[in-house]
Amino acid sequence: MELTGSKILMESLKKEGVKVIFGYPGGTVIPIFDSLYDEKSIELIHVRHEQGAAHAADGYSRATGDVGVCLATSGPGATNLVTGIATAYMDSVPMVAITGQVPTTMIGSDAFQEADITGITRPITKHNFLVKDVRDLAATIKKAFHIARTGRPGPVLIDIPKDVQTAKTNFVYPESIDMRTYKPKVKVHLGQIKKAIAMIEESQRPIIYFGGGVILGNAAKELTEFVKKSGIPVTATLTGLGGYPADYTDPQYLGMLGMHGTVFANLSISHSDLIIAIGSRFDDRVTGKLTEFAPNAKIIHIDIDPTSISKNVVVDIPIVGDVKEVLSELNKIIKPAKIVQWMEQVAEWKKKNPLGYQKAENIIKPQDVIEQLSKITKGDVIISTEVGQNQMWAAQFYEYKKPRTLLTSGGLGTMGYGLPAAIGAQAAYRDKTVIDIAGDGSIQMNIQELGTAISHDLKVKVLILNNSYLGMVRQWQELFYNRRYSGVLLEKHKHNESKGEYYPDFVKVAEAYGCWGKRITKPSDIPGALKEMIDYDGPAILDIVIEKEENVLPMVPAGASLTQMIGGMA
Repeated sequence: MELTGSKILMESLKKEGVKVIFGYPGGTVIPIFDSLYDEKSIELIHVRHEQGAAHAADGYSRATGDVGVCLATSGPGATNLVTGIATAYMDSVPMVAITGQVPTTMIGSDAFQEADITGITRPITKHNFLVKDVRDLAATIKKAFHIARTGRPGPVLIDIPKDVQTAKTNFVYPESIDMRTYKPKVKVHLGQIKKAIAMIEESQRPIIYFGGGVILGNAAKELTEFVKKSGIPVTATLTGLGGYPADYTDPQYLGMLGMHGTVFANLSISHSDLIIAIGSRFDDRVTGKLTEFAPNAKIIHIDIDPTSISKNVVVDIPIVGDVKEVLSELNKIIKPAKIVQWMEQVAEWKKKNPLGYQKAENIIKPQDVIEQLSKITKGDVIISTEVGQNQMWAAQFYEYKKPRTLLTSGGLGTMGYGLPAAIGAQAAYRDKTVIDIAGDGSIQMNIQELGTAISHDLKVKVLILNNSYLGMVRQWQELFYNRRYSGVLLEKHKHNESKGEYYPDFVKVAEAYGCWGKRITKPSDIPGALKEMIDYDGPAILDIVIEKEENVLPMVPAGASLTQMIGGMA
């Protein structure tokens, strides 16, 4: 049967199980949007900015484990996707970005709204395609989804010229795909498994350090089994949170490690003699000063991507493979570790250096807000975050009980990520509560997506921790630049709170979009306001005015070792 390219795209997406597309129209994608008009099985979420489309597809993917799909026109539409594509690339999120392109006969002529988007995105995609012949379109889509979701996942871009969208050919969708240069499936090497078990049995101070690969590999159940069977303490990266049920009363659970990790996690990994790294990449926010990172520890590193092993830290036993499969093999033979003295030491560090903060009677502390939110929701919601202090407080004080319940930009640190990511998750799970924990700076980067939430009846909640600053930069300027606050103040007057003025007034912004809005300034108002926000049947903004110069502590300064923390040490 002959179909146009745009119809072939629709049929191919259905073959891949796509249920939602996040997109924004424009001249070179009108044929695709015309085909979407008649398509009943794929929902179009019309965002208000293309960056929002990419982040929404990312959030949809992180929440579901499926490939997220976004769509934009050529030129500025395509380039507006770039930050979202880079965000997904840094955190290995499976996503397919579809862009329109000028007709093939005009490529290279500097035509209106022409941009070499395949060239622009080459460093931030697993692969990308420019489809010049409609006969290649179906197979290209099959390849794109295969690449996005297999091996170490990531974003793939398909650039489709307008004339390819309107040209016709017989539609045949491949049942399978065989790419000679792409063979990501690696069989688990049982010899390496046995070596790892032997090293674990010899260890006296082991620690399990896991990252986002556990979430991406759907291996949370296997990780929890491994932790419980071995009895070894466990710490997580930011993107790994939720891979093991968070509970600070659990003697094995150490929370997050690294720059804003718990004191006891950083001390434990620094004094360990064996690190079992699972689906993590030893990035700089975790290791601190590389030459002083875990100086006496041997390292077992489990990862699906061989290029990630020994990239930043040289390891002793590499295990290349799917983390779910590797952990399943380890769980068959792992025995309880004989580490009584080590666990006593870990317990002492936890007791002496608890994660805490100084409470106040008349001003709201952000940590208190997150703690109360965690208690009220009991981990049974999806949390997205913006980037900065709000993100770190959400990581420290919210206890994530399940995988895929924290959506956050880890590697790229993208401000403006949280709201559109929450919209993506809400589009996937209409009946779940999805809450974006935001700062007053970050939320303004993509606040226009409130319009998307309203128009598509996506009942996302936005909790703004409002300190009238770009808080994390202000914190660095306070600690390392003698309080020379430059470019971080977000209010019109330095003491406008005495006048009852807010810039912007987020309650009025919420109301302008048709959302519920409320502001609180007193600690006693926190529980009632949180419940009111969660119970509201629609998009909602809760603006919480917090301590202006509250810092995220503990903190490992740039270039310092994990044992050189500011704050939190007894």
